Amino acid sequence: MTAPLDLRPAHTALVLVDLMDRIVALPLEPRKGTEVLSTSQHLAASFRASGATVVLVRVERTGVAEQPPGSGLAAGLRQEGDLEIVKRTIGGFQDTGLHDRLRERGIGTLVFGGIATNLGVESTARAAADLRYDLVFVEDAMTAFTAAEHEASVRLDFPRLGSVVRAADVSFTSG
Repeated sequence: MTAPLDLRPAHTALVLVDLMDRIVALPLEPRKGTEVLSTSQHLAASFRASGATVVLVRVERTGVAEQPPGSGLAAGLRQEGDLEIVKRTIGGFQDTGLHDRLRERGIGTLVFGGIATNLGVESTARAAADLRYDLVFVEDAMTAFTAAEHEASVRLDFPRLGSVVRAADVSFTSG
């Protein structure tokens, strides 16, 4: 893992993927969904306090009359001023308007957390890399269906796309 980029609140967004009750409750590795949720809530509070943007991405199934129970964001996660994005694919950029909303705010750096590391998080991050965002991955704010899947993303893929850090290493500079 490497040190984070200097994060400037006005140009940085925290992107948390699929922190929904039904996903947080799944059997996950290398850490429980509740641990990821707790770490993500602390990160989100820090971002909000610094004036940075918080983006909460959740998935909805297509072709169903009603979403399954637990399909909303985890209780207490969304706060006033956060952006909530509803995706209908694995990644958070396809047909959601996320890129336009971030650019309107002058965002150039995205800090990622969520579930699952190798699916929703990685898919969203790959699209973000294609759109030329600077990327930071908070390893302890993510988990997957298996530890091997999580580790492959964190150790092999994410370092090629950006910086991999721990939540304790995320801080802001002035400006």
